[in-house]
Amino acid sequence: MTKGGQGRPVEHLAPMTRPSNDIVSLHITPTRRLSDFLQLVNLKHVKPGYDYLIRHLVKLFSVPLLLGTFLGARHRIPDDAWQLRENLQFNIVNLIACTAWLVFVGTLYMMWRPRPIYLIDFACYVADSKCKVPKSLFMERLRMTGYFDEKGVEFQEKILDRSGVGDESYFPPSMFEIPPNPSMRAAREESNTVMFGYLDELFATTTIKPKDVGILVVNCSIFCPTPSLSSMIVNKYKMRGNIRTYNLGGMGCSAGVIAIDVAKDMLQVHGNTYAIVVTTKNITLNWYTGERKVMLIPNCLFRVGGAAILLSNKRKDKRVSKYKLHHVVRTHKGADDNCYKCVFQEEDDKGKVGVTLSRDLMTIAGEALKANITTLGPLVLPFSEQARFISSLVAHKVLKMDVKPYIPDFKQAFNHICMHAGGRAVIDKIERTLKLDPEHCEPSRMTLHRFGNTSSSSIWAIKSGKSLSEAASSATALSGKHCDPLSRPRVRAGLNASTDTPCISTTSSKFVTPNNRKMVQTVPE
Repeated sequence: MTKGGQGRPVEHLAPMTRPSNDIVSLHITPTRRLSDFLQLVNLKHVKPGYDYLIRHLVKLFSVPLLLGTFLGARHRIPDDAWQLRENLQFNIVNLIACTAWLVFVGTLYMMWRPRPIYLIDFACYVADSKCKVPKSLFMERLRMTGYFDEKGVEFQEKILDRSGVGDESYFPPSMFEIPPNPSMRAAREESNTVMFGYLDELFATTTIKPKDVGILVVNCSIFCPTPSLSSMIVNKYKMRGNIRTYNLGGMGCSAGVIAIDVAKDMLQVHGNTYAIVVTTKNITLNWYTGERKVMLIPNCLFRVGGAAILLSNKRKDKRVSKYKLHHVVRTHKGADDNCYKCVFQEEDDKGKVGVTLSRDLMTIAGEALKANITTLGPLVLPFSEQARFISSLVAHKVLKMDVKPYIPDFKQAFNHICMHAGGRAVIDKIERTLKLDPEHCEPSRMTLHRFGNTSSSSIWAIKSGKSLSEAASSATALSGKHCDPLSRPRVRAGLNASTDTPCISTTSSKFVTPNNRKMVQTVPE
């Protein structure tokens, strides 16, 4: 994988993800390409995936062992079975001891086996039509604010035209005021409207009551008020007093998938309960009014949006769930100084707060994505793909043959790859780098066009009966999850999820549907 590779200069500006450490895709200088996935794979990223796989080999070997024992018992002659029965009649102590031992082992297995994590339903925020901000209205209000000179206005218009954001995305009501009113009260009103909007829908479409929820995880990158957003939700819905709440801040576009990971870990500890993950974005207090161009980019890309996801570890919910969560893999690059500073919130020369985007952000995000999918591969790829990958790696590393490591075809593991809808150029580059078909990228393109960059909530899109993988990234971590569909999820225009931001991190997850087809979600932080 080539670091810092120079591409030929381009005349357009590539859109980027959210300011708080999301993948940046907008470049004014010559374009930095995503890392070349056809270069040598770092073995340290392969090892965690195979370590995880080996830990589960006991389950794989126990099945043929039990099957062999059963088949062997069937061939025992009737006299042996009768003799065994006679012996047991005269050895009640041994019989009781064996029974107690089997009960003990069975109890331990039932207590220690991982709890299944089911995705029952989710809801996305769709604002009132009066909050739509077409490009013409955006440029009109931009000039009326008086914050920007003509060069700043032209720069933002150029970014908007090439961003992939359509005319039906949403702004909060405070941004339609002249001049805009970026106050704490307005920011709270925006968060209340968005969060309570999709939570009301989630509770209305399921039989779950607010007091049934035992775990609440909320994420919002930059807006972190006191009381917290999670406390605002608990107060609004009068949730129970022993609910466990978590509020994630400053983790960028990948925070949605990271929140899923937090909820998953908590559901493994606390049985027979529900968890709600709330992923949102606040625009009101994140509007940059200065003149520094690299800090003007988020003004054109980010829009209002959010999603609420209902998870359960109750086995009875399998029949009503849409997906089952299989894996969450997170890669964090925060120890590297370049990664840490690639998306940085700071003040400009005039003291105005905004987010600075590094020129090397795309290269750094590519490194995180490469490390993440290399770790995820052993967990999800079919054996044939793993064998080809290992054989090419041995030929190169051990036999010193002049061959490139084989890059597995992840399309054989997943039906859908939901990438973070950070910008059109980002989606284009990932499509070319991973050799994806246009239909794999279409959900992310349409999410970007319809809703804009909604940060950590941008990857929640589902097609009925499909397996999926979600990947999200921010400036520090890349996260992903793998899920299988368990029921027939309704088709809906979605927002997707992502990972955390401060340095470059990646998270991926896997969900599985009833026909065992898979989807992967990926988001660079």
